[in-house]
Amino acid sequence: MKQNKIIIAIDGHSSTGKSTVARAIAQRLNYIYVDTGAMYRAVTLYCIQNGLSDDSSIAGCLTEEKICIEFRRNDTTNTLDTYLNGVNVEREIRSIEVASKVSEISAIPAVREFLVKQQQAIGRQKGVAMDGRDIGTVVFPDAELKIFMTAAVEVRAMRRFRELQAKGEQVNIDDIRKNIEERDYRDSHRATSPLKKADEAIVLDNSNMSPEEQTEWLYNKVKEIERQEY
Repeated sequence: MKQNKIIIAIDGHSSTGKSTVARAIAQRLNYIYVDTGAMYRAVTLYCIQNGLSDDSSIAGCLTEEKICIEFRRNDTTNTLDTYLNGVNVEREIRSIEVASKVSEISAIPAVREFLVKQQQAIGRQKGVAMDGRDIGTVVFPDAELKIFMTAAVEVRAMRRFRELQAKGEQVNIDDIRKNIEERDYRDSHRATSPLKKADEAIVLDNSNMSPEEQTEWLYNKVKEIERQEY
């Protein structure tokens, strides 16, 4: 029996592993994975590199001719790397500098409008796993499966700390914890598309779950929807 593909919308707080789980479930289901956080980070990096700080100057650069974001497969890691205007910026967009500014840049209405249109175009054919802050509330309010991910701040800070250490970066866990708490506040209180749980979203607190356990949990949720529809 042929089964129709769905849209999996994964929202939640920073450093909860949304991208890891979305990427894993997409691979398991043969879906397209879209890291919307990377898209916002890429725009933020562009602004930093070009000294753009006010809303009007940032809005003026939001054209596909000036900001071209692509995802290309890395044959070494077998994952998708983020490219900004043809340059691999996967490492740069994960830096603390970008992390400290991405919530501010993401709150600009013109930035969200620019990227939401691109995200919606990707998802029109279904078979998509997409993570971010407003996927289930704004980008795909009609998504068949909505997940809201969260975890204790201490757990998220340690995950981020280990991730950056593994990349050879010198980081302080207290700075990371402070950055996460500040991002939580900014993401939840911005005027445009604030982070919030969609009414239909299922909460996944993964404080004590491995990535494999989360993927299996999500896979079972997808199968539950398939059984309901067929």
